[in-house]
Amino acid sequence: MTTANQDLSSGRTAGKHLVIQVLCFNEAQTLPDVLASIPTSIPGIDRIDVLVVDDGSTDDTATVARNHGVKAIVQHHMNRGVAAAFQTGLETSIQLGADIIVNTDGDHQYPGSSIPQLIAPILARQADIVIGDRQTHQVAHFSSTKRALQQLGSKIVSIAAGTTIPDAASGFRALSREAALRIQVVSTYSYTIETIIQAAKKGLRIAHIPIEPNLPTRESRLIRSMSSYVRRQALTILRVYVVYEPFRTFTFVSAPFLIVGSILILRFLILYMLMATGVGRHVQSLVVGSMLLVVGMLIFLNGIIAHLVGANRTLMEESLYRQKRAAATTNRAIDDASSQPATESLSSVSAENTPHVVLRE
Repeated sequence: MTTANQDLSSGRTAGKHLVIQVLCFNEAQTLPDVLASIPTSIPGIDRIDVLVVDDGSTDDTATVARNHGVKAIVQHHMNRGVAAAFQTGLETSIQLGADIIVNTDGDHQYPGSSIPQLIAPILARQADIVIGDRQTHQVAHFSSTKRALQQLGSKIVSIAAGTTIPDAASGFRALSREAALRIQVVSTYSYTIETIIQAAKKGLRIAHIPIEPNLPTRESRLIRSMSSYVRRQALTILRVYVVYEPFRTFTFVSAPFLIVGSILILRFLILYMLMATGVGRHVQSLVVGSMLLVVGMLIFLNGIIAHLVGANRTLMEESLYRQKRAAATTNRAIDDASSQPATESLSSVSAENTPHVVLRE
C-alpha cells in the first residue's frame, strides 16, 4: 500500500484508492501538523496518497510538502481562491486514479484522525458525499453571533438543497469518484455551499458525521468581515438555487404581481358590473392591475425560458461528465497496463523518487 510518505511510482493496486487533498495558501507553519495527522492505513482502503494544492503561496508551502514526503503537488501561479483550489484538487485527484477523495485545509482546523469515519459511509455505499459536522453550536472559539449565523445559514442551505446539512460551511468532506466527476465549481469565492446544493440537485446522496475541530491557528482568510461573508454566501445560495430551480424561482417571484394585479382588476370589474356610482374614480385599479399583470407575466415567461436554458445546461453537464469519466477511465487503463505512475498523466515524467510538481495558471 502506498501511504502519504511513500512514492506514487509503485503503481496502482487493486481495491479502493484514497486521495487526501490539502488546500494551502501560505501554510508552511501548519502543514507539517496536517500531514502528521493523516492516517497511513484505513480499513477498506488499499492505497492512500496525499495531494497538496498550493494556491499561489508566497512562503515555503511547496518545499515543506516535499520535505515531508508528499509526491503530488499542484501549484497555481497566483492565488485564485479556495473555490478554484478545490476544483483543481478534484480534477487532479481523479487523474491520480482516486476512488474516494477527502478534502481538508492546510491550516489544521480539521482533525485528520476523523478521516476513517468520514469515508465510512462512502465505503458502505450509503453516501456519495460526507461532510464533517463541526457542531458549530458548541464550538468554544466561535462567537455567539458566528454560531447563530452558521446555524441559520445551514438551515437555509438545507431548505435550498432539500436535505439536512447541520454544518454547510465545513470544508472537511469526502467525495466518491462519481461525485467528484459530477461536481463542477463555478463560484470564485467558496465551494462549500455551492457543492452541497449542486450535489443535491444532481441526485447525489449527502451524509454528515460529527467531528471535533482543532483550535484555530490563525484568523480565517475567507471571513474578512461577518457582513461581507454573509452577503456573499447569501448571493451564492440564491444564484445556485436559481440555476437549478429556475422555473420555481421565477414562478414565486411572479406570483405577487399576478395575484395583486388580478385582485385590482377584479375589483374594478365588480364595481363596473354593479354600476357603482363614481366607478370612473376606480380606473386606477384597472391601470395599476394591468401593469402588475404584465410585469408578472413577463417574469413568468422568463422563468419558462430559464427552464429551457436549464434543460440545455443539464445536457451539457451530462456531456462534460461523460467526457471526464471517459478520460479518467482511459488514464486508469494506461496506468494499469504500464509500469508508469499515475502522476505521469499530469505532466512530463519527473525523476524517480522526487516530488511531482505541476504548475497551473
